[in-house]
Amino acid sequence: MTGQELHQLLLDKWGRSYDVQLRRTQGKIFLQVMWKYLEQASFPLSEAEYQEHLHSVANYLNAMGGTTQVQTFIHQTRERPRLGKAVSIPLDLGERAVEWLIE
Repeated sequence: MTGQELHQLLLDKWGRSYDVQLRRTQGKIFLQVMWKYLEQASFPLSEAEYQEHLHSVANYLNAMGGTTQVQTFIHQTRERPRLGKAVSIPLDLGERAVEWLIE
């Protein structure tokens, strides 16, 4: 998956260029679709910075083997990001999880 494909996935599902973040919580890794989006006047990144950020996140997803899980979750979920509530996508990395969870 490329950053552009991730962006298109977000646009196709929710119609906005939402911010995404990788988070580690309680020994698990999540991709969170945040409530802020590029089209907001208050969004902290320029379009070029946003694209670079998505490219970076997509590279991590590819390396972790989580792209299919993210695509499937986004296609199937009824959740949507809203103020103060991100959509959390759990990444099941199996035995490879320890590679990404080192402190």
